[in-house]
Order: sequence, then structure tokens, then C-alpha cells
Amino acid sequence: VITRYSSIGAIEEELVKADVIIGAVLVPGAEAPKLIKREHLKQMKPGSVLVDVAIDQGGCFETSHATTHEDPTYVVDDVVHYCVANMPGAAPRTSSEALNNATLPFGLALADKGLEALKQNPHLARGLNVLKGEITYPAVAEALDMPWSDPFGVWAKG
Repeated sequence: VITRYSSIGAIEEELVKADVIIGAVLVPGAEAPKLIKREHLKQMKPGSVLVDVAIDQGGCFETSHATTHEDPTYVVDDVVHYCVANMPGAAPRTSSEALNNATLPFGLALADKGLEALKQNPHLARGLNVLKGEITYPAVAEALDMPWSDPFGVWAKG
């Protein structure tokens, strides 16, 4: 496995050599950027594979479209695409337990402290999308072409 910092130059250097490329781009609250374009596929080895983990956010390859566990792959320009939406669904129990372990502390904090938990934990507050009818997450507001409100300002309004 070779990992590199994502840049257009690094991607273009590596895609000609790669057997498998796993794209796992996350821009919270926004669509994933398209890092591999259609014209790049012609430079890849025939039979190479693109795995688009970002497909639930629109995909990070220009030629990606969501597939299912029942029909998981398709081929574009001799490059196999695996773009299953909800990939963790292939291992539902394991993925549910992992998600529970990662999120339970936040759920408990919210249950114990309510909105005060958001004021006390900036990481938790960054997960807030809407408060009192106002969008409090910049990427969501941008995606919807609506105004954004600072959640602390919304709280201050009472």
C-alpha cells in the first residue's frame, strides 16, 4: 500500500501505476470534489480498480455513480468502478457496533446536558446543522444557497 498526500500532481503520477485506487474524500456537509477525471482513466492500466468510498457524498471520481451490494461494479474505459452506497452495510453488525462506540459519548453528553453539551464541546458543536430554524453549518448553508448563522449567536438570541 502506498499513501500520498492528495494533490493533483500526486494523483496523476500514481494513477498510471496503480492496480487499485481507493478514494475516501470527506468534506463534512458538502459534496466530495472530483479528484480523478474521465480523461485520467485512459492513462490507467486496463482492469485497474477505482473504489469510491465517498460515493455517499456524490463520489470523488468524475465517472462514479452509486451502485448496490447486489450489483456493485461497472466498467468505464477498461477501469472497474466499485461505488457501493453505504459500504458499511456489507458488515451491518460490525459497522453498527463501531458507529455506536464512536458516537455514544456524544449522545450521552447531549442526553445529560442538552444544548449545554454543545457549548462545552466545540467538536460536538461543529456537528450542529440547524438550531431554532436557522442553518448553523456553513457547508449545508452553501449547498442549499441559504444564509448561515453562528450557533452561538442563535443561542444568544434566546
